[in-house]
This record gives sequence, C-alpha cells and structure tokens, in this order.
Amino acid sequence: MAIKLSNATLNRLPESVERPRYDRSALRAGIVHIGLGNFHRAHQAWYLHRLMQQGLAQDWAIVGAGVRPYDAVQRAKLAAQDYLTTLIELGPESASAEVVGSMIDYVAIEDGNGALIARMAEPDIRIVALTVTEGGYYIDPAGKGFDAAHPDIVHDAANPDRPRTAFGAMVAALRLRRERGTGPFTGQSCDNLQGNGRILRQTVVSLARMQDPELADWIEANCSFPNSMVDCIVPATGPKELAQALAFGIDDAAPVTHENFRQWVIEDDFCAGRPDWDRAGATFSDRVHDYEVMKIRILNGGHQVISVPGEVLRVETISGCMEHPKIRALYDKVEREEIAPHVAEVPGMTPEAYVDLIARRFSNPAIVDTTRRVAFDGSSRHPGFVLPSVREGLAAGKPVSGLALVEAAWARMCAGTREDGSEITPNDPFWEALTLRAQEAKSDPRRWLEMRQTYGDLADTPRFADAFAHWLEMIWAEGMSAAIDAYLAS
Repeated sequence: MAIKLSNATLNRLPESVERPRYDRSALRAGIVHIGLGNFHRAHQAWYLHRLMQQGLAQDWAIVGAGVRPYDAVQRAKLAAQDYLTTLIELGPESASAEVVGSMIDYVAIEDGNGALIARMAEPDIRIVALTVTEGGYYIDPAGKGFDAAHPDIVHDAANPDRPRTAFGAMVAALRLRRERGTGPFTGQSCDNLQGNGRILRQTVVSLARMQDPELADWIEANCSFPNSMVDCIVPATGPKELAQALAFGIDDAAPVTHENFRQWVIEDDFCAGRPDWDRAGATFSDRVHDYEVMKIRILNGGHQVISVPGEVLRVETISGCMEHPKIRALYDKVEREEIAPHVAEVPGMTPEAYVDLIARRFSNPAIVDTTRRVAFDGSSRHPGFVLPSVREGLAAGKPVSGLALVEAAWARMCAGTREDGSEITPNDPFWEALTLRAQEAKSDPRRWLEMRQTYGDLADTPRFADAFAHWLEMIWAEGMSAAIDAYLAS
C-alpha cells in the first residue's frame, strides 16, 4: 500500500526515498513564490530544500501563491499533504525519489488578491519570486516594451487595491511596505526570458508609474530585480507521473518528474538578503546574459527546431523526435551551423559542447516530455528563442535557411492538421488568429511573415523571406520529410 504523503507519514516512507531531515515546524517564511507549477517545485524549491538539508536557510521557507482561479486546485492538493512534493528524478537508466519540504504555506486564492498583497507586505518576506511563463509579463509584441494597453493592466492601473495580476499585487504590497517603513523586497523572475529580471522590473515599475509616480520612483530606487538563467526539463504531471510516485510507495496528488540535470545562474543583486543557493549548486555570476543566451538559443531554440516538425509528423515525445533520423539530423545541422556560431563560450562550456549536452538531454527516453507541450505558445517562444538567431545570422552573413525551415514548419503546424490528417488542437493563446493566417499562407507564404508583432522587419529581408517561402511551399507540396531532406542536402 502506498503511503499518503504528509508530515505525519514522512518517517513511514520507504528507506530508498530521500526526505526532509530538518524540522519543518521550525521553518520560517522568507519567500513568496507566485506560480506554483512543476518547474518551480523541481528547481528553485529543490535548491532551497537542499540548503535546509545542510541546516541552512531555515528562515527562507517558501509561501506559495497564485492569482488565477485555477491556482485554487493546486493549493488544495498541496495543502492536503502539508505542502510536500515528491520529486522523481529520471535518468536514462535509473530513477530515484525525494520529498521536498521547503514550502510551508500557500496563500488563499481570492478575487482582488487581498490575501496575497497582505502576505507580501509582511516584513518577513524578502523575496517575491515568479514563474508565470514567458508570455506572462505584459510585453508589447511589436516594440517589446511594457503593454500598458492590455485589459489586465488597464484594470490594475484603475483598481490598485484589487489587482488581477501578480504584478499589480506586488505593486500594492510595495505600497504598503513603503507606508509602513517595512522596506523593499527583491523581485525574482524564474522564467525563461532573456533579461528576466530587467523585464520584471519594467513591468512592475511601469505599472506602478500608471498608479503613483512617486511609488514607482521608490520601487526603482530601492527594489532589486536580479537576472537569472534557469534550466531543468520538467514534464507536466498526468496519470503516468502519479503512477510513478505510487511505484515508489508514495500517494502524492501532485508529484513532479524531472531530468537528472539542473542549472541556475543568478545575478547577485538582492536588496533584502538571500539564501546561499550556491552552497546547493547554483552559480552567482555577473555573466548571466552569456549563460542565458547559450541556454535560450541552443536548448529552448532547439526545442522548437524539433518539436514543430515533430508535431506535424505526429511524433509524440521529444525523445521520440531525437530518435527520428530526419528530425535529429535537422537538429544537428541547424544547431551547429545556424545557432551555435552566435553563442559565446561560458566558463567550462563551449557552444559546441553544449549542443552535444542538450542532444543527450533531449534523447533521455525516461523523460516523457510531449512534443505538444514543447511546441505550446509558439507566438511567445519563436520570437524569444528562434528569431534572435535569425537576426544575428543575417547580420553576420551566415546561413539562416534551416531556421527559415523551422519557421515554415511552425506555419504548417498552425494550420491545425498533421500530415496524416489528424487535428492539432489549439496550442497557443492566439491559436485562432494563427490558424487563419496559416491557411492564408498556404497559397501566399509571405502572409505569415506579415505578422509584424512576431517577425518585425524580417518580412522585408529577402534572404530570410525567400527561404521561408521556398520551404513552406515545399512542405505543402511535398511534405515535411522532403523539405528536411532538401535542407540536409543543401
């Protein structure tokens, strides 16, 4: 019989399962984390847990939070098991389980986010961290600045005491802290965004300025927003993952599986103190930008290189894409010829070695990471992960044909059907508009590139636009495999 996970049952878990060796009842809060998805629990929460296992950071425990109604479901699941999470590490040939106990509470989900504002305003909270996805920072798609016209932002600007967004709640809490003399906190983005701290600062300060310019000045002068790079492949949890926890003897309503690799590189800029995450394996560095460019271009960009044609060809998993000879060859050629040449070396890792490392990680068959999940939200991921390599290749006079093929494959995917005729169900916040544009691009490929919010002036750049049109026409006429073959032979 599997043991229901809770504080009371930790000592009854199988001996093979690592568990908290610290007194969880003695932990004190220091961090509010908004967006308690699988990635946070497998990454930031794990680093803190590992510090606690060393007897450190006992006053930095995590209070979970969310701002959307669906977060209430996650809160209920975690509260029922005392906010414990089973992490299942999946190596290519073995698996292990560990129970993480660094989270001690979860703020109630309510309209207006009053409970969240109140908790962030308390003096014990010194860091407010977020994982809200790459597309969640209210960035204007065209100019990449703050999207002040978004309905959520317009609402929060007019209703500062009842915000809808995490950023509105942060501004409201900082207003209270300023009034009470509590002092600032650090805002820490943990999302896959280049310059994620800078972007978080832009969103928080810009929203505050719409409400109260003096408060915005205070936030800008006193709060810190460190940039960071985060990396760990963490699939979504479904029946398979629940069964994997049961196989370890643990009845966990929200277990997390993850690969046997983690990396966290952080700019050391914390206005109210921080845990010593480096003692658990994180890296503090003033070269975060170089690390994140390597990761975003090669790993996240590489994910799009393989997942988009994989979805069109109905390859269900990322490891399956790497087993597919044509998709794997596409990965190798695009990465080595069109992405890695624009990436700087970081301490201990060349771009070429990183391409090999990512290939091994993508090929891990124990990580059942779905092609659909990786291809999700292409309207955010392609501009952030793929197109920067296109622009640098064009500027340097280097090849961009393979990246143009990847963009053509995305246009084909967004038409909503696979080559076997099966439907691709909506997989982007703007799916309806993308599907309409993809259907138009079937007869006029340049219609796709006219999405200026995504491609900017690339539609006016013949070397890229002509290659894109060539590949999209070939994909529709001869199929994805034929197009990949033609590229590989070029």
